Amino acid sequence: MSVKTSFVGELKSEAINTKKILEKVPLDKAVWKPHEKSMSIGRLATHIAETSHWIPVILEADEYDFARQTSKPRVAGSTQELLEIFTEHFSRSIAALESADDGDFDKIWVVKRGGIVVFQTPKKVAIRGWGFSHAIHHRGQLSVYLRMLNIPVPGMYGPSADER
Repeated sequence: MSVKTSFVGELKSEAINTKKILEKVPLDKAVWKPHEKSMSIGRLATHIAETSHWIPVILEADEYDFARQTSKPRVAGSTQELLEIFTEHFSRSIAALESADDGDFDKIWVVKRGGIVVFQTPKKVAIRGWGFSHAIHHRGQLSVYLRMLNIPVPGMYGPSADER
């Protein structure tokens, strides 16, 4: 199986879980956070919806410089908007993966901050970490937020305690 076929299948599978948890987010409580150092639930959910944007970023350029980043953190205003953000980034990611050649995944991706190299890694490693593990990590955080707000947590890889 090619790398892209594997990644496309995995992204589609993970998208089902991501959508399930995003649908549970109470955006009427968007500013709620469990601790002063934590992201708000609205920002965290929107960040999760946006996370797959890294896949085309990684595939379409050989370097990324955080000092050139111009986007501002945003918070979805409704569940519909949250799911639209998620779908937009998911669709772009699938398209980027499907148009990649296997050799593209072995190219080196360089991350910089102000022109200074922070690290470099093969694109397939960057996609795994920044495009997949990153979202899974934040879904785990979001599940704790939901639990603290007494909102039933959907199962990700089997039933949750709320689904038994």
